[in-house]
Amino acid sequence: MRKYVLMLFPILLVNAATGADLGAAEIRVQSSSQLQAAIQNLTPGTSILLAPGTYEGNIYVQRAAGAEQAPIVIAGTDPNSPPVFSGGRQAIHLSDCSHLILKNLKVVGFPSNGINIDDGGSFETPAHHITLENVTILQTGPEGNHDALKMSGVDHFTVRRCHFEGWGGSGIDMVGCHHGVIEDCTFVGREGFSQSNAVQLKGGTEDVLVQTNFFKNAGQRAVNLGGSTGLQFFRPKVGDYEAKNITIAGNRFVGGQTPIAWVTAHGGHVHHNTIVRPENWILRILQETKDSRFRPCHDGLFENNLIIYDSRIRDFVNVGPGTAPETFAFSHNAWYDINGRGKPTLPTVEKDGLYQIELDADQAAMDEGIVRIKDEKGKGVGAQGYKKVM
Repeated sequence: MRKYVLMLFPILLVNAATGADLGAAEIRVQSSSQLQAAIQNLTPGTSILLAPGTYEGNIYVQRAAGAEQAPIVIAGTDPNSPPVFSGGRQAIHLSDCSHLILKNLKVVGFPSNGINIDDGGSFETPAHHITLENVTILQTGPEGNHDALKMSGVDHFTVRRCHFEGWGGSGIDMVGCHHGVIEDCTFVGREGFSQSNAVQLKGGTEDVLVQTNFFKNAGQRAVNLGGSTGLQFFRPKVGDYEAKNITIAGNRFVGGQTPIAWVTAHGGHVHHNTIVRPENWILRILQETKDSRFRPCHDGLFENNLIIYDSRIRDFVNVGPGTAPETFAFSHNAWYDINGRGKPTLPTVEKDGLYQIELDADQAAMDEGIVRIKDEKGKGVGAQGYKKVM
């Protein structure tokens, strides 16, 4: 049997706040067996650096705890040639972990989930401070409730500059997740994959910012602001909403059935997005969790968005039964009908709406959701007018 030697390189990390020294280890691996060995002894400051190549999936990391000044890092050494995970039910499962970073990785062709992050079933003690950066997840599923990135009970998380393409359920599925940011990611639908939604925020998810992402033909609902969750899965407990305090801003949406669906949601702020040629609706307002303790979907705010649509849009807002559409507000959105029809029909009267504004975009740019408004009245509207939250 071939033996692998793990080389340990001591690194000194200095905690500037306390002056304390934190020991750390850098472990370089080149094979699946080396990786499996390395994840058995993760301590604060451990960095596992993966050489380019192919690695087996079914990586399971349980209760790995880094520290604020010394996170655990699992990363590819070359962002331009990331290690590829292939083979197994899912690539990586992080259970009840904290202060952990996944970076410069590629995940391809898993039938269950691409990457799964959860709280290990301990609803009162969520996984926390988890970061995914420059991670690509392709071809998950292809059909059914199989997610590229699945997160259940994860708080204080960041998903940044990741690429998702082709999935069954959600590109990112969140159940009971809190205090997170999803930014600068790309979600692309792929033929042959069911793609229910690109980003789903449900099961008591609260205080999440989804900003400056690009969604292209990203499924039935690009962003599902809420959802339908079994009551036993809400984290930390059942309230009267599926999602609360969600902000969707500075994103570009091209194609897909609808860019935004509010579903059994408490509020939600959707602003400064650019929406180009959705297939069925501009928005949906739905109530899918059937329990008397849940309030009707209510109080969404839709403002400063640029919407370009054509004759396929018959109903601008699809309103389902049991909702409170009269509580939704629309303000200062810019609308452009390619077919030159009248103003959009909305559940409530829009304040300071702009209609048939003059645009600056060629076809190639529009296909990427890059559209500017020439009219001074529309200055600052749409994704181009968004100032990113840092």
